[in-house]
Amino acid sequence: MKLINKVAIILTVIFASSVFIFAAKNPSEEKEVAKEIAGDFPVKLDFAGEETPLKISDVKERLDRELLVNVNLHASTILAIKRANRAFPVIEPILKKNGIPDDFKYLAVIESGLVNVVSPAGARGIWQFMPDTAKERGMEVNENVDQRYDLEKSTQAACSYFLSAKGKFGSWTLAAASYNGGMTGVNKQIDIQKVTNYYDLLLTEETSRYVFRILALKEIMENPVKYGFTIASEDLYATLPTKKIEIDSTITDLADFAKEQGINYKILKIHNPWLRETKLINDTGKKYQIEIPLKGY
Repeated sequence: MKLINKVAIILTVIFASSVFIFAAKNPSEEKEVAKEIAGDFPVKLDFAGEETPLKISDVKERLDRELLVNVNLHASTILAIKRANRAFPVIEPILKKNGIPDDFKYLAVIESGLVNVVSPAGARGIWQFMPDTAKERGMEVNENVDQRYDLEKSTQAACSYFLSAKGKFGSWTLAAASYNGGMTGVNKQIDIQKVTNYYDLLLTEETSRYVFRILALKEIMENPVKYGFTIASEDLYATLPTKKIEIDSTITDLADFAKEQGINYKILKIHNPWLRETKLINDTGKKYQIEIPLKGY
């Protein structure tokens, strides 16, 4: 019994010592991490060539918040960087063709993480279009075909929106903010508050954070090593070589069609997520482009 008591006392002392050491060590480690992040705060930043006024205290603080959040969302930020290697080569030339600043590609990052997600409100795809807005911007949306899942067509539709918003507000920053808050909503606040600069407006929590989230992801993704994200090029998600087949008739069985192309149904749907059913109904002779990967599987 005495031996057991002695062992118990020794274990208690060791445990208490380890807790004390951890408690004493942890705050200094936190301070060091905080110091490193603070040291990385950008001196100058802009969105689409429009400078962010970091000299304004709340502007600096709001950017700091989004930088801290995204620097510490390790998995999400790493995935965004990896996926960008595959998605940006599709998005960038479409933005350029439409005269849209390259920075708008970061809207897709914060909208969806560069994957085809569905919001609780019903927005879908990488650019998160609602059904009616998608149709207004020229996309086909029904149970059989949903072009919100087509990255090329949805990026073109997003460009159409950005150009309209830029024409209305005269500012790329406000155009970006309106993608979240809506043109009507942002314009209403401009009228009420009698200011025309995004950084002077008091908006809803989500829209107030929206541009700052874009700025934070832009800063981190353009300078990943600076913020502690070192990812080998071979670990980035690659763009696979593909060919496109033009279809102007109904495909009654997409699984059979996939096999005829030397792939399977799963791979066909990965590369053509806009095909929403097991068949393609096309009674009007409309031309669709179906993407077939040439390797990678």
